[in-house]
Amino acid sequence: MKAYWIVRCHVFEPGEFAKYVELAGPIVTKFNGTFLTRGGKQIELEGEGYERTVLIEFNSIDEAKSCYESDDYQLALEFIKKSAERLVVIVEGAA
Repeated sequence: MKAYWIVRCHVFEPGEFAKYVELAGPIVTKFNGTFLTRGGKQIELEGEGYERTVLIEFNSIDEAKSCYESDDYQLALEFIKKSAERLVVIVEGAA
């Protein structure tokens, strides 16, 4: 069953964030992740403060979790600590 990373993000240091993006894309691909949306225009209806939303589809919740927990992704996250505030959830798709 498909699973998804849903990420809401507020970037406060674009230079450092760009380093994360450069590293994270290939890591997600390595774990069979597909970016369905990666930023872009959005309309916030309830709550605010996260101008960027990313939605990534994986083949399973195990692949999604393995990607997030991988050593490579954990290294990429070091750039997030310096550049952005995020909300991240992994959710299984509907059957």
